[in-house]
Amino acid sequence: MSEIVNLRRARKAKARRERETAAEANRARHGVAKSVRNLAKARADKERRTAEAHRLDED
Repeated sequence: MSEIVNLRRARKAKARRERETAAEANRARHGVAKSVRNLAKARADKERRTAEAHRLDED
């Protein structure tokens, strides 16, 4: 005997899977969150300032 399938639920489940696939692609395409990007930039700026502070002048 075959299983009874509710077509409305099947359509909604399929749409949900498609939206999740599209969301995954968008997350990969648009990269990291803004907060993570800002944190990385702040750390890089701090490293650059620290290196500049330790540089010897050639006067």
